Amino acid sequence: MREVAVIGVGQSVFGKFPNRSAASLGGEAVSTALKDSGIHPKDIQVAYAARSYDANCTAQAVLKEVGIGALEMVNVENACAGGATAFRGVWKEIADGHYDIGIAIGVESMTTSPIAGKLIPPEKDDLEGYLGMTMPAMFGMVARRQMAESGATVEDFARVSVKNHHHGSLNPQAMFRKEFTIEEVLNSRMICDPITQLMCCPTTDGAAAVILCSMDVARKYTTSPIKVIASTLMTGNYGYLQKDICKSSVGTKTAKMAYEMAGCEPKDINLVEMHDAFANEEVLRYEDLMLCEPGRGIELLRSGATSIGGKVPVNPSGGLLSLGHPLSASGVRTVCEVVLHLRGKAGARQTPNARVGLAHMLGGLVTGLEHGVTASIHILAR
Repeated sequence: MREVAVIGVGQSVFGKFPNRSAASLGGEAVSTALKDSGIHPKDIQVAYAARSYDANCTAQAVLKEVGIGALEMVNVENACAGGATAFRGVWKEIADGHYDIGIAIGVESMTTSPIAGKLIPPEKDDLEGYLGMTMPAMFGMVARRQMAESGATVEDFARVSVKNHHHGSLNPQAMFRKEFTIEEVLNSRMICDPITQLMCCPTTDGAAAVILCSMDVARKYTTSPIKVIASTLMTGNYGYLQKDICKSSVGTKTAKMAYEMAGCEPKDINLVEMHDAFANEEVLRYEDLMLCEPGRGIELLRSGATSIGGKVPVNPSGGLLSLGHPLSASGVRTVCEVVLHLRGKAGARQTPNARVGLAHMLGGLVTGLEHGVTASIHILAR
């Protein structure tokens, strides 16, 4: 397989934009990525786009905004991992030699979707969903298990939110650029005990785009391409095989595959962008990604290692908690953030001397399958 590089990234501002279409949000992200890369729109050979709600020919609708047509366009849906799936699709096309230049797009307009202002509804045959196993309920249950087994406290979960909102306050594209105290997080509206409103990611509109190409092409545009050294995607197993609700079997398996493909170890990772739909979830993912020993996630958080300036900053963008979570956009946006740090262009939230970064995305609930149905991990290096 050929070496693949990222040479262009773009993101819209995240927020609530009821007067904007998904196509216009996507067009903004694509235009930014094209300008960043130096690639002419007519040079794009393949496109993958992801969108979860109100989707119809997403890639075609977005790319017509910037004058791109008459090429292979593939639209995917994979819950929160949709954007990560689109990125992997383009990566495979180029790594396999089918194309030399491609674009991955993730976009969501939650405020104009059929579920605007509502809890994400279960599928018609989703028995667990109709019995109340929604995302907040699941993570509330998991939080209680974490507190019982690992010594975690509700203040620890609030600390994750405080950390990520601080990071988000440094990000001009974040939905919420406001800092909070632990007390403010704890005193916000209760959603699903012990999870409060400020421990939950908001519903958000936004888009992100990444331009990938073969290494030969990349070197024509830049002397310091960002290499994609691993790209993995895996679906979870049957739920009855999940031994512990506080551990994502699919997440750890996907991480091991990514580290092996990249030829690196967890200790080599300089920063991580991950799925933090709920504050307590971030602590779980420290362990899934083997950033610490099993059961030591709370210790890692308390040590300050995952804050900006720490050993391995996690969600320096502000994460889903502060930046916002336009479902399918997030899996592309995480890659954009990692690329900025590897280039040394992340501004006030920059990770010093970043050489290797990891973009993680997890999502989906399906009755009978492990919670967090799909996991995807990309590792990038300069």
